[in-house]
Amino acid sequence: MSSLTAERVRRDVDVVARAGLGIDDFLDESVASLSRAVPFVSACLATVDPSTRLLTGTWKYGDLLGRNELDHEFALMEYGEHEPTAFTAMAGSGVDAAGVHLVTSGKTELSPRVSQFMTPNFGYTDELRTVCRLGDRVWGAIALFRESDSPSFTETEVDFMASLTEVLAVGLRSGMLATLAGSTAHAAATGPAVIIVGGDNSIRQTSLGADERLADLFFGQSSGAPVALVAALVSAARRFARGETTVPPRTRVRGASGMWLVLHASPLTALGEHDGDVVITIEEARPPEIVPLVVAAFDLTPRERDVTQLVLQGVDTKAIAQAMHVSTYTVQDHLKAVFDKAGVRSRRELISLIYFDQYVPRMGSELGPSGWFTS
Repeated sequence: MSSLTAERVRRDVDVVARAGLGIDDFLDESVASLSRAVPFVSACLATVDPSTRLLTGTWKYGDLLGRNELDHEFALMEYGEHEPTAFTAMAGSGVDAAGVHLVTSGKTELSPRVSQFMTPNFGYTDELRTVCRLGDRVWGAIALFRESDSPSFTETEVDFMASLTEVLAVGLRSGMLATLAGSTAHAAATGPAVIIVGGDNSIRQTSLGADERLADLFFGQSSGAPVALVAALVSAARRFARGETTVPPRTRVRGASGMWLVLHASPLTALGEHDGDVVITIEEARPPEIVPLVVAAFDLTPRERDVTQLVLQGVDTKAIAQAMHVSTYTVQDHLKAVFDKAGVRSRRELISLIYFDQYVPRMGSELGPSGWFTS
């Protein structure tokens, strides 16, 4: 890779990251550009909830496109195994990019993910992983793969990918916002869907409506299987049960229908053949669960965030000023800044951008103690 090629690709990715593209278009453009600087046979990109770093979607390119039959196994390993190149480990340690061949000094058998999964199932012998990080928030990660007849990823290539961590995060964050603005389909609000996964990782039971909820987590031709999101939660729940983490796993995602969903996982207490069972719940997300995610995407200041949260609860300007102990003029200044960052001109447009018609019919209704509408 020449310095000229590296600079051109870096510039191209930066341009598409700031072009207001949806995630699909941003990834298509970026992956095509990256292949000119860092050749690969396949690529996989995952988006994550920036608060929990759990999966919200996957996209595949090259030889991996359409090969979704092992996605559940991959997610179980990714979130269940302990190795330094796991995305969560890299995100937690501040590592922006890593090549498995380099990290293991050529002994890739030390990586269960590569030696036990990637090589036997796909023929990949090396992997270059990059975390998409902006400040202290991780918005996703990308993995590039090579086969045995290609050279391993070099330190130069790893450093180049590390230099793209922020711009890739900007593209994913902007892509989420563009997806919000462009969504037109909406799912009807229904009750929670429940999936019980056994200790052998098979789905033992599902409630009515679970299949429809899972189908809403498939995002198109390049998308990975929705069951990967479930498998990631299952592994995270088992780690929680073992005391390796302190917070029950959950993730927030906007389905293909446009509805915001929240997925929870809880380990079940059982003996014998039911040891290791996990219950997954998929339900319509409450506004207080979604606002922090969208606020993070808009990159609002703390005061702008407070104003936005009150606006989305239907509070008027005078009441916002009283609650925040500032003047109405100050509230208006904050609102103008929020509108500029969100690309809207009014409260109604801001509410529509974030919620569409999932919550708008209930706006103005009384909120209960949980922050959810009482009617």
